[in-house]
Amino acid sequence: MLNKVKTLQGYTLSGLDGEIGKVKEFYFDDQHWTIRYLVADTGNWLTGRQVLISPYALVAATKEEQHIIINLTKKQIEESPSLDSDKPVSRQFEEAYYVYYGWPMYWGGPYMWGTYPYIMRDRDKWIKTNQPEKGWDPHLRSTHDVNGHDIQATDDEIGHVEDFIIDNETWAIRYLIIDTQNWWPGKKVLVSPRWIERISWSESKVFINLSREAIKQSPEYSEESLLTRDYENKLHQHYNKPGYWVDDLADKVLPS
Repeated sequence: MLNKVKTLQGYTLSGLDGEIGKVKEFYFDDQHWTIRYLVADTGNWLTGRQVLISPYALVAATKEEQHIIINLTKKQIEESPSLDSDKPVSRQFEEAYYVYYGWPMYWGGPYMWGTYPYIMRDRDKWIKTNQPEKGWDPHLRSTHDVNGHDIQATDDEIGHVEDFIIDNETWAIRYLIIDTQNWWPGKKVLVSPRWIERISWSESKVFINLSREAIKQSPEYSEESLLTRDYENKLHQHYNKPGYWVDDLADKVLPS
């Protein structure tokens, strides 16, 4: 299921022994464009530290009840490696965090989830490996901080990032919602991370390899739009781009 980040913000987080807080924001990496951590607002429970929840612990998001089920206890979260609320997420912290929970390290292989193209929740199927050597260095970004970044097409600016659409099965970011009001009032469009050419974090600007005219003629996105596969097919056909679901099907076959 596809969900907007802003829709999920404020959802209640339900652990194995009660509520642990609410969704505050997400951290994602800018290589695979995948959510790596949910940042929880725990109120007065664990003050002075960031409470990060990996998608490995996210069981399901329920829109009707506006909550996300977490397969962790309060004690597990409280005793997990601590990260100060004003500190960035370091590799040292991540290694300690993943060792503590015993999950496969997502940076330990070529796929979206390291050795796997998707989250492998069955522990019996985990490939037994030693701690991986440094394969790639993910730069984690906050969805909150990236909102507002300008979007540069091949021939001019078209607007800014308003939100993200994520897949709560793989926790990949499927689309950026672009508000074009400063260029073309009243229209919002979707851009896949796969169409991004580069990002200048110092300029707060995202460069995409699409023209303004192509974007102007693309299927419009609105708050009432249903992100059906039919809509996605039309969007990708408009740009003559393959859908992410093609690769997802191929990735279902894991290497031996």
